[in-house]
Amino acid sequence: MVLAVLLSGCVSGPAYVRPSAPSTNSYGATAQPTHTDSSGGAFGAVQQFSKTTSVRWQWWQAFGSLPLDSLITQALQASPTIASAEATLRQAEALFAAQSGSTRVPVVDGSLTAQRQKFNPAVLGQNAEPREFSLFNATVSVRYRLDLAGANRRTLEALAARADFRRQQMHGAQLSLAAAVAGTAFQQAKLAAQLSVTETLVRIEQEQLGIVREQLRLGAATPDELRILERQHETTRATVPAQRQLLRQNQHLLAMLAGRVPGDSTMPSFTLNDLSLATDLPLVIPSELVRRRPDILAAEALMQAANAEYGVAVARRYPQINLSANLGSQALTAGSLFGGESAIWSVVSQLAQPLFNRGLSAEKRAALAAFDASAANYQGVVLGALREMADVLAALDADAQSLAALASAYATSEELLASERRRYSLGAASYLQVLTLELQAERQRVPLITAQTQRFLDTVALFQAAGGAEILLAP
Repeated sequence: MVLAVLLSGCVSGPAYVRPSAPSTNSYGATAQPTHTDSSGGAFGAVQQFSKTTSVRWQWWQAFGSLPLDSLITQALQASPTIASAEATLRQAEALFAAQSGSTRVPVVDGSLTAQRQKFNPAVLGQNAEPREFSLFNATVSVRYRLDLAGANRRTLEALAARADFRRQQMHGAQLSLAAAVAGTAFQQAKLAAQLSVTETLVRIEQEQLGIVREQLRLGAATPDELRILERQHETTRATVPAQRQLLRQNQHLLAMLAGRVPGDSTMPSFTLNDLSLATDLPLVIPSELVRRRPDILAAEALMQAANAEYGVAVARRYPQINLSANLGSQALTAGSLFGGESAIWSVVSQLAQPLFNRGLSAEKRAALAAFDASAANYQGVVLGALREMADVLAALDADAQSLAALASAYATSEELLASERRRYSLGAASYLQVLTLELQAERQRVPLITAQTQRFLDTVALFQAAGGAEILLAP
C-alpha cells in the first residue's frame, strides 16, 4: 500500500499548467479606446471601442436587420457543418464516458453457460466406458486495474481535453458560420447597389446618345463624338450581365450557408439602406482574448491532451496491478446449479513490471515531442490571433478615413450637379452638361459603396476576431 501511494503521487508525469497570458494590454498604436468618423450621414457613423471581457453572443443584432438575425439563427440550426461538429463533439464525450466507466470503477460481468460433453476415461488409462454429461455454470466476475502510476487518470484527462477541443471547434464553426452569413449578406447589398448604379449609368448614357444623335442630324455634333459615346455606352452595358451573375452567385452562396437549396424563393434580399453600422464595438485586451477565442482554446486543449498523453507514456514504465475475482456455481444438472455444494470462486492478483522494453523509452520521447509540437502550435495560434485583432483595428480606422474622404467627394459631386441643374433651369447650361455631371456623380457612388461595405465587413471581422461568444440555441 505504501508503494502504491508513492507511485500514484510521483510517476504520472507533470501536471498541466495553463500558459501565461500575454502581458501587453494593447494591439499597437491603432488600437484606440474610441474612434470618431467625420463622414456622418447615411454613409458613416461614429464607432466607439469599449474595453470588455465579454461579447454579446448574438452580436449580429448590432447591425439592426431582423432578416439578418433570422437568417443567421436558421443557418446555425440547419447547417450541415454545425451538425457535423455537434456529432463529433458527442462522439468525443461518449468516448470519455466509455473510458471513464471502464477504468474508474470495477467492471462486473455475469455469465450463464450450459454445455454437453463426452468424456473418455481411456485417455487417463482407465478401463471404463465413455460417459456423456451436461455441465452448467453461472458466474459473476469482477476485475479492476489499480491506477498506481496514474495512467488511467491521465488517459481520462487526455480524452476530456480532446472533447473540449471538439467543443471549441464547434464554437469556432458557429462563429465562422455567423460571420460568413453576415459577410455574404453585406456583399449582396453591395452587389445590388452597384448593379443599380450601373443600370442608372446605362439609362443616362442612353439619354446622352439620343441628344447627340439629334445634334448630329442638325449638324451640331460630329460622327466621332457619337462613336465615342456609343463605345462608352456598350462598355457600360457589358458589365450588367456580369454583375447580375455575381449577384445570383451570392444569393446561391447565402442559401447554402443557411442550409437551403439555391434558388429558394423565401431567401431574404439585403440592401445597404436596410442595414445599420454597429457603433458600440468590443475591445478585448490580449490577456482576455487568449481565454475566450475558440481557436486559441482549441489549441490549448490539444496541448493539455498531449501533456496527459506524455503522463500515460511515463506511467507505462512502472508496475501495474490487476485484480480479478469470480464467484459462481457449477453443477451437472440445472436444478442443482444454485445449491450450496455447487459454489465455486477464485481471486487473482497480478503484478506486472516492464523489465526490458526499449519501445517504452521511445514512446516517452515521442509523447514529449508531441507536447512540444502542440505547445509551439498554441504559441502560433495566439500570435496569429493577436495579429488578426491588430489588423482589424487598423482596418476599421482606415475604413472610416477612406469613407469620410469618399463621402466628401460624393457630396461635392452632388453640389456640382445641383448647381448645374439650376443653371440649366435658367438656360445657362445644356441638358447634355447636366447628364455629364449626373454620370460623374453616379460613378462616384461606386467606390463609396465599396468603402461602406468594407466597413461593415471589417466590423464583422472584429466581432469574429474578438472570439464572439459561446452560441447557445434552444433545441
